[in-house]
Amino acid sequence: MPQRPRIYYSESQKALMWERWRKGDSLQKIAQLFDRNHSSVQRILSVTGGIEPPRRRRSDRAMTLAEREEVSRSLVAGRSIRSIADALGRAPSTISREITRNGGPGGYRAHQADAAAWDRAKRPKVCKLALNTSLARQVAEKLQREWSPEQIAGWLKRTCLDASDQVSHETIYRTLYIQTRGALKKELLAYLRRTRTMRRSRHHTQKTGDHGRILETVSISERPPSVDDRAVPGHWEGDLLFGTTDTQIATLVERQTRYVMLVKVASKHTEVVVDALIKNARKLPQELYRSLTWDRGHEMAEHRRFTLATDVQVYFCDPQNPWQRGTNENTNGLLRQYLPKGTDLSVHSQAKLNAIARRLNERPRKTLNYQTPAERYRQAVASTG
Repeated sequence: MPQRPRIYYSESQKALMWERWRKGDSLQKIAQLFDRNHSSVQRILSVTGGIEPPRRRRSDRAMTLAEREEVSRSLVAGRSIRSIADALGRAPSTISREITRNGGPGGYRAHQADAAAWDRAKRPKVCKLALNTSLARQVAEKLQREWSPEQIAGWLKRTCLDASDQVSHETIYRTLYIQTRGALKKELLAYLRRTRTMRRSRHHTQKTGDHGRILETVSISERPPSVDDRAVPGHWEGDLLFGTTDTQIATLVERQTRYVMLVKVASKHTEVVVDALIKNARKLPQELYRSLTWDRGHEMAEHRRFTLATDVQVYFCDPQNPWQRGTNENTNGLLRQYLPKGTDLSVHSQAKLNAIARRLNERPRKTLNYQTPAERYRQAVASTG
C-alpha cells in the first residue's frame, strides 16, 4: 500500500501553530487553519511533548553574513588575513579560523560558511537532571508516590540547602515531556495527575455545570470573616465526586490545613448522603468541625437535619458558582489521580478511601509552604487539645 506523502510546514506556519497551542486551541482547530488533518499538527507538537522549543538565534559575538561576504571579497582581492581583520575589527585568529574551517583561501564561500556556522551552533544544553543522576532518582521516586512536579520542587527547596540538589518544577515537566533529554523515563508520566502525552496550555478551558437548586439555604456571603480568611481551623468544604453507573463518594477538605476526608455513600439521595456525613462528623471534635460549605446539589436538600444533628452550619455557594468553594474543587482535581473519571467508585471500601485520603494528605502543598496537610492538621489538633 503506498504511503501518504509527508506533510511539511514552514517556519512561519509552525510559529502560528505554537501560538494557537499556547492560547489553548485544540489540535483540530489548529489544523483547520492550514486545511490539514489534526494528526499532522500533532506530529509537530508531540516531538517536544507539547512544549514549544526555544527559538534559535545567533550570538551577538558571531560573525554576520555581511562580514563573511567581506572576507570572501577580500580573499579574491588577495588581501592578507591581518588586513581583513583590521577592516572588520576582528582578531586575526578569528579570521584565520573562519577561513580554515570553511574551505581555505581558495574554497571559501560566504553563504556556505554562514550556513555551516548555523549548523555547528546546535549545541543543546544538557538538562540538570541528566547531569545529576542522584537528583533524577529522587525526583523519579517522588513522582511514583504521586507527588506533582511543583510539590517535588518545593519540597527540595525546603529540605536541600545546596542549590545543586534543587530543581524547578518546569525542568521536571520538560524532562518528562521532552524525552530527548533522557533523564526521566516516559513511563513516569502515568503518575501525574493528568496522564496526557503532551502538555496542555494553562489557557485550555474546562466547563463546569450547575447541580440544581435546594431550599432554605444559607448563602456563602453570610459566612463569618474567620472562615474566609482561614484564621481558624474547622471550616470545611464538600461535594460529591462522581463515577460511572451512578456511583459517587463525598469529599471533604478543611480550608486552613487542606486536610482531606473521603466518605463512602451508597447513592446520591439526600437521606443517604446526609446520614453518611452525620456519621463522619461525629468522629471529629467540635472545635475542628465548625461549618461546611457545599455546592447547590440536591444531595444536601436535608441540610437542616445535618445541622440539627451535628451543630455544624451549612453554607451554600451562589447558583452556578462552584468556584466559591475552590479548595474543594482543587482537591477533587487532585483526587482524580486516584479515582479517575469513568470508573466505578462503588468498588472502593471505606478503608480504601481512607488510604487514598492518607496518601493525598501526606503530599506537600505549595500553599502550605510545602508542608503536608497531615502535618498542619496535627498542629491544629494539638492547638485545640
